[in-house]
Amino acid sequence: MKNQPLDQYLTKELIIKNKTIHNRMVLAPMAGLGHIALRQLISEFGGFGLLFTGMCSAKAVPHENPQTSLVFKWRQEELDTLVCQIFGSEPDSMARASQRIEKEGFFGVDLNFGCSVAVICKKGCGAALLKNPDLSSRIVKAVSKAVSIPVFVKFRTGWENTPQLAVDMARRFEDAGADALTFHPRVAPDRRSRPPQWDTIKLVRQAVSIPVFGNGNLFHPDDGVKMIRQTSCQGLSVGRMAVARPWLFAQWTKGFTPGNDIFLTAALRLTHILQDHYDDPFAVKLFKKFSPYFCANFKFGHQILKQLVQAHTMAEIRNNLDSIFESDPEILSRPNLNLFA
Repeated sequence: MKNQPLDQYLTKELIIKNKTIHNRMVLAPMAGLGHIALRQLISEFGGFGLLFTGMCSAKAVPHENPQTSLVFKWRQEELDTLVCQIFGSEPDSMARASQRIEKEGFFGVDLNFGCSVAVICKKGCGAALLKNPDLSSRIVKAVSKAVSIPVFVKFRTGWENTPQLAVDMARRFEDAGADALTFHPRVAPDRRSRPPQWDTIKLVRQAVSIPVFGNGNLFHPDDGVKMIRQTSCQGLSVGRMAVARPWLFAQWTKGFTPGNDIFLTAALRLTHILQDHYDDPFAVKLFKKFSPYFCANFKFGHQILKQLVQAHTMAEIRNNLDSIFESDPEILSRPNLNLFA
């Protein structure tokens, strides 16, 4: 990157297997947050290279109906830049799910080896697979043999702060056929209580020849510049901050300047998009999952969150939003991380 402006670097083309993306800033694979409504809101602002779905069960994907599924659900127009994230612990079921994903026309498939939530790890999925390098490698190999679309792997440092393990795993994944890596440099038990170790991203980047997307504490354009210069990663993967500010991609790569009303406008827009895709009770549930990240933008975010989530319908949520923004809440330059847990 050297002295190149961030937006110029991020809008350089990048080849991933047999496909090209025109923007190196992507939405991180997340659970419960990367749903169709948030992706649509981000798409309306633009400025990203790829979006990732929420976590889909590999066992369920081959039989899922997108018309009724709450997670395996997409808009036809987003498929060219959409990667479907799956979790599972069996090579065969992960391969079968990937074949369905390819058949539907997704850009790629993402294998989740990073989720450290107990209910996922107890099933031997997510970050639990980092304890079993042979099995995780077999999963990558089975998927890469089953499909021709790009195969992504998102993973963490491991279960202990041993950077060499992350390096070894990265090499294993590449050897097994992975086409790109999203690396989050934290140990699995650490749910963000300590800062990510960006130096480990550099070690992973140096260990493989496939693209590496750096992930972890990207809140401000200066963070993006620092991560790229410090690690030489080929792209940036943004998760929680993209939930808090869905216009972030457009801001960093397209020069979009948000107006004073952007927070209220975006939140209200999300309420309507959610209702376009889900019934009211589930739409309200998803908005409440979004709310802590959104409220982290404000100085008195905890108080705003309490007021915002005291609602049972989307109409009540919209009323609460209008009431909150009548007082013009003070905006933080960096989010309140206590609300990002």
